[in-house]
Amino acid sequence: MTKKTANDNKTFKKGDYIVYPAHGVGRVTGVEKETVAGFDIEVYVVSFEQDKMTLRVPTAKAIASGMRPLANDKVLADALKTLRGKAKVKRTMWSRRAQEYEAKINSGDLISIAEVVRDLHRHEDQPEPSYSERQLYESALDRMVREVAAVEKVDRDKALEILSTSLQKKAA
Repeated sequence: MTKKTANDNKTFKKGDYIVYPAHGVGRVTGVEKETVAGFDIEVYVVSFEQDKMTLRVPTAKAIASGMRPLANDKVLADALKTLRGKAKVKRTMWSRRAQEYEAKINSGDLISIAEVVRDLHRHEDQPEPSYSERQLYESALDRMVREVAAVEKVDRDKALEILSTSLQKKAA
């Protein structure tokens, strides 16, 4: 009798680039079997080069955890269109907005991350952002740059240039 694993039709394979909500773009370096608390489970081994980190995600829980393939061209186009839109800054307290922005960044959704970048982007003629505002902006921009670079198969600088171009075309 062969032992059936929870996920025989694997969603991701070795070499695939994926997006994990809390960490951004990573690469599946393999699928391994591990024994945890007496149970044999299959895990994706995901490497995040930029953070020098390796994550092990059970194959059966990968989708439920929010792990997803890189955005397709349509989602990327929509995200770049979002960057060109008008900033939608709510008139709520900064702490509440900061929590909402953090949740959007950690959702792993490229469009949500683009909304954060759009809303927190400052032009040269605008006042200097606060420290926490700048941190959130840089975090969102970094996540977006990594995914754009992986989707477009370009380096980080070229991806940043693509995003900067979209932000320059932003509606006033």
